[in-house]
Amino acid sequence: MPTDPFVASLEEWIEVSMRRTMHNFVGYARKSGLSMSHIGALFHIHREGTCGVTELGNHLDVTSAAASQMLERLVQQELILRTEDPHDRRVKQIVLTEKGDRILKEGIRARQSWLDELTQTLSDREKETIRLALDILIDKVRNLKPPAELE
Repeated sequence: MPTDPFVASLEEWIEVSMRRTMHNFVGYARKSGLSMSHIGALFHIHREGTCGVTELGNHLDVTSAAASQMLERLVQQELILRTEDPHDRRVKQIVLTEKGDRILKEGIRARQSWLDELTQTLSDREKETIRLALDILIDKVRNLKPPAELE
């Protein structure tokens, strides 16, 4: 338990907000018939625009065979398409379908839905105070040196 009240408050905020966020998100994933690995794959493909099986396997820390098997389920659910790489026909490129993009956006909305409820409980003055404090925190976090394993 931290002795610094600021650190203690930050830790409590992170714990409470992550619990709410993940509860809603996991519930949405379960309702959609997707595992967290599937969701992670969809997010990665969304961020990259297109990616290969090996790249996705590396990102998810699974073998290419395991990634390929997982992707097959997403293909069957019509959430992704596998297409040939125009530069190397042996390589498959993976892209989100419109349905995959919609599912991902719905998941994000589900994950963040509790923020609307929270916002309604705050006065305009509280919102502005919190916004200013968060702007400072966001700026400071963005300027931190990344952990060595992410460099």
